[in-house]
Parts: sequence; structure tokens; C-alpha cells
Amino acid sequence: MKKSLLLIPLMIISCKKEPKVMEMQDRDSVIVSEEASPVEKTDSATVKMKDSIINNAPKTKEVLSKGVMRDVKDGQIIRTADAAQLPFKLGEEFTKDGQEFILKITNFSKQTLKAKISTDVKDFNIRFNQIKLPNGDYDGPFGREITYDVKGKGEVWLIVGKSNMASGSTKGSFTVSVE
Repeated sequence: MKKSLLLIPLMIISCKKEPKVMEMQDRDSVIVSEEASPVEKTDSATVKMKDSIINNAPKTKEVLSKGVMRDVKDGQIIRTADAAQLPFKLGEEFTKDGQEFILKITNFSKQTLKAKISTDVKDFNIRFNQIKLPNGDYDGPFGREITYDVKGKGEVWLIVGKSNMASGSTKGSFTVSVE
């Protein structure tokens, strides 16, 4: 009897299933998800890029698409992407007031950078606040679209956030397209 009482907890522990984590290689991207779902499905947390998808689900700490990394700390969402991937689209979502999105583009060597913010949220107060150039200089503010002549080669930052000159919601999902 005592032996059977010891076996019951062991059987329960061994029968527990953890969520299935799968990783699929799709040309130039890696898709990481906690459960199997159709690739065609898109929502505010998934963005199709050329022939690849970057999943921005909150449970996914870091999703790689050959160098695209995501880090969140102290109200800042920081993404790093290699300029070799241009053009691309990244999807993000502000869930709290006062959040900021920083897109760091490494190894940028083109003369002109074009970027655009798109959103379906009505009255969304969002813009390109600043650009940080390879020489360390900052410029801005801008609107939802930017075309900038970049002198020099190196890392370029696009900083997206709330416009203090406008009103509206600061929460919602958006995409940033970069060429």
C-alpha cells in the first residue's frame, strides 16, 4: 500500500506534458512558437515579411530572422537588424503609456534611409522622434514617414514614440517598414 502511494505522485509528474516548442527553418527566417499553428494566420503579433514571418507574441522573448533581435526593458522595445536584410517590415505593439521603440540597423552603408510607420489604430499618437546617425549625431523629430540622407557607414537608430505636440492614444500595434 505504501509503495503504491509513492508511485502515484511519480506517475502524475511523469505524465505532465510541457507545451510543445517548435522551431521551423523557412528560407531566411526562424519561427519559434509555443504551439503548432498555421503559418498563414496573422494577427497583431505576427507580421509577414517578404517570404518570412516575424512573430512578436509576448511569450516569445527573442525571435530571430537572421540577425533581428528583440529586447524589452524599462518601457523601451529595442530591435536590432542587419542592413543586409533591407527592405523589411517589423511589427510591434505599445501596451503601456510612454513606451518607446528603438530600431538599431547595423552595418548600414546606403546613402538614403526610407522608413514608414503604419497602423490600423485610429487616433494613434506615434511618430519617428529621432534618428541616430553613424557618427553619433541625432536629428528629429519627424512624422510617420522619413527619408534621410545618411552620411557615413555604421549603425543607424530609428526612435519611435509619442509626439508631445499631438494628442491621441499611445497604445496599439504598428509596423515599421524600412528600405
